[in-house]
Amino acid sequence: MNPQRIKNFIFRNRHNIAVFVLLNLACLTCIVLVGARVVYTDSTRHSGLIWNLFLAWIPFILSYFAHALSWKRMWVYLVIPLVAFLWLLFFPNAPYMLTDLQDLARGTGREAPLWYDVIIVVWCSWTGTLLGVISLYLMQDIIARTFNRWMGWIFVFVISGLSSFGVYIGRFVRLNSWDILQNPTETAMEILGIVIDPSRRLAAFTLLYTIFFLFIFLLLYSFSHMLQEQSTLAQSSPEQMASTQPTQPVR
Repeated sequence: MNPQRIKNFIFRNRHNIAVFVLLNLACLTCIVLVGARVVYTDSTRHSGLIWNLFLAWIPFILSYFAHALSWKRMWVYLVIPLVAFLWLLFFPNAPYMLTDLQDLARGTGREAPLWYDVIIVVWCSWTGTLLGVISLYLMQDIIARTFNRWMGWIFVFVISGLSSFGVYIGRFVRLNSWDILQNPTETAMEILGIVIDPSRRLAAFTLLYTIFFLFIFLLLYSFSHMLQEQSTLAQSSPEQMASTQPTQPVR
């Protein structure tokens, strides 16, 4: 392949590549931190965070695959619905990682300093949440381009609510994405029973977690677009930049 074409490709996709590299570095750091803790304490505590990170990568990869296919119209109706279904099953695993913070309340005993456990859990939880936010953004873009912008935002709000319910199911009912694939009938009946007779804890958790996740998504979404606006202004000509500045009164 022409080196110049590779260079141009990297330059055009430098931000996407940077996000992908940083997410991988974050996961590698989490693995090293947990591994060091296991070696130091001879305890496997927090090792489950690595498995949770792996599960958080599944919806990210599925959404990236769906987003790449979505630019060809025929794939939108042939393949993406199946990919979207699998994505929806595994998506709650990403925001679920924020609930791992409650493990810190169990104390560390003599195993490791509390500050070290805080760094491990927060780093892993934040990485999983970022994987979920980016994954949802990619799926939102597919919906917005296929239908319209409003449908894209409706999709975000609906998925945020459904994923919060999924987090509750995973944390308190102890069901996971694999259960739906392995025992669909039994799992569906159990979930239906929870929906028909919801508890106050379910309602409060789902509502608050939905608001919290939406806050994170909207904040990161607004920040990314703020940077895009600044980049556009920076590329404008001096005359265009001058036209956006308030005129000074003549004295």
